[in-house]
Amino acid sequence: MTSRPTPTRTVVIHGYHATPGDHWFPWLADRLAAGGIPAYVPAMPDPGDPDPGAWLAATARAVGTPDEDTAVVAHSLGCLTILRYLAALPGRWRLGHLVLVAGFLDPLPALPDLDGYIASGCDVRAIPAHVTRLTVFRSGADECVPTAHTDHLAALLGVTARTIPGAGHFLADDGVTELPEVLDVLRTAHPRPNALWAPPA
Repeated sequence: MTSRPTPTRTVVIHGYHATPGDHWFPWLADRLAAGGIPAYVPAMPDPGDPDPGAWLAATARAVGTPDEDTAVVAHSLGCLTILRYLAALPGRWRLGHLVLVAGFLDPLPALPDLDGYIASGCDVRAIPAHVTRLTVFRSGADECVPTAHTDHLAALLGVTARTIPGAGHFLADDGVTELPEVLDVLRTAHPRPNALWAPPA
């Protein structure tokens, strides 16, 4: 009898002005849990006035030392935060899957209040060598994060961003409370029995 693969743990890092209960985060966590994969959406401190050090510390507590059985999904400012965390990890490490949604490295014209957070940037060039699978999503038009910003990040990471038309900035206000494309890439990377991965009703 073949043993069942070790369940993947998934950490979802939310973005600016968000909480674990916003947008598509609870839907994704629920669908992953239904498939036997533990999912955790930590609350980033003071999301309306984010401090880079505090967010990095919260991410470190949530992710710890990644491994092949770890997947991290991040949205918007959460993408920059997880990238900074991974870029600073010492020694040899490996992350099973990194999924970035509306990620960026450059200042955002629509959100100048984040200039201080973004200012120090992040050198992401070494990250792909440590990540087994890396997926970047963007929408066709994003009022918060220019699509060119996400394309630039994807290119630095050695991948091409996948476009989801009409998704805006992937917020509930944009009508995005479910994100099956993210669930699908996680499912494809870590297959589970079909009954557990039935499409959402």
